[in-house]
Amino acid sequence: MSERDTAFFDRADAFIRIANEQMEKGAAAGEVSASFMYGLARYTAWFSASGWTQSKDMSDAKQETIDFFVKEYRQMLEMNMDDYIQNFDQYIQVSEELKQKG
Repeated sequence: MSERDTAFFDRADAFIRIANEQMEKGAAAGEVSASFMYGLARYTAWFSASGWTQSKDMSDAKQETIDFFVKEYRQMLEMNMDDYIQNFDQYIQVSEELKQKG
């Protein structure tokens, strides 16, 4: 794995750790997921806005931008769902062990 790939997964893992910390503080998994999605949507809107010099240009590209990010998210979600389906017993066992420690 390249340094770039390692950094990518390290950043993703850092966000997951924050989500797990929220659950340790008593938030339900669904609540954490919803907050996570909102935060990602908010960050993505900022990221998109920072690439434009005028609101009109951003507005003109709005649907194309949304389509791009939804497509990318869908691919990542499908990949991870497939991973969980293929490794269900192993991942769920680990998840239950973590719950028991909490």
